[in-house]
Order: sequence, then structure tokens, then C-alpha cells
Amino acid sequence: MSKTVNVTWLQSLQFVGTDSSKHSVVLSGQSEADGVGMKPAELLLVSLAGCTAYDVVNILRKKRKKLLDVRVSAEGTQSDKPPYPFVRIHLHYVICGEGISERDAAKAVQLSREKYCSISATLSAGVEITSDYEVIPPEELDK
Repeated sequence: MSKTVNVTWLQSLQFVGTDSSKHSVVLSGQSEADGVGMKPAELLLVSLAGCTAYDVVNILRKKRKKLLDVRVSAEGTQSDKPPYPFVRIHLHYVICGEGISERDAAKAVQLSREKYCSISATLSAGVEITSDYEVIPPEELDK
């Protein structure tokens, strides 16, 4: 299975990335003048968090769990030497719904990491990926 994406330079250090479905995201450098989009390295973290969030939601929905919210934050640690590769990424899941047990959450996170998330599978050879999760009851959702 082959996928093709495109990145087009706009101006300065600003780019538009377009996926195979024609969805786009703005990419840019870190300076204030260029900072109109996502930094490419942080987009990698968003890709990982998005991939695993998709899996966790899909797994829990297939178990007929009533999800109200799923959030994943990804904290990446990069080497201090160029080209500054990520050496560690920690994923933190917050899962809220009715009747979702700690076991349900743990299994969904594990399945995503070990079986379904292509981004995790790609990165895991060279990056230490860790995770934790919390299951919160519906009444604590907006606190």
C-alpha cells in the first residue's frame, strides 16, 4: 500500500502539506514572522497522538462503550544534537464515558500501540514510547 503526500512552499519558511485525500495543514518555522502553522516536528507528535486516539475510540466503540471524550497528549523529548531526533515520547490518555473500566482503557491503549497504530509501529524502532491513561467519570468531564 502506497501513500503520497505533497508539501508546497508558500513563502519564507511557510508550507502547505496536503494528504492523499486533499486535506491540508499549514507548516512553518518557529520564528514569529514564520509561525503561522504547525512546526513539522510537532506535527509528528500530533500524527502519533491522532493515530492512537483513532484506534482507542474505534476499539472502545466496537466494545459498545458510550464515549463522551477522548484526549491524548504527546510529550516528546528530542536529542540536543542535530538533527534533534525524538528519543522519547510519552502519551497521556484521558478517557471519559459511561461504563468504561480501567481494564477497557488499558486494553484499548495496548492494542493501539502493539497492533493498530502505524505511526507507533514506525517510530518504536528508534524512539522510546511510553504511555499512561486515566478514566474519568462523566461528571468530572468539564472540571
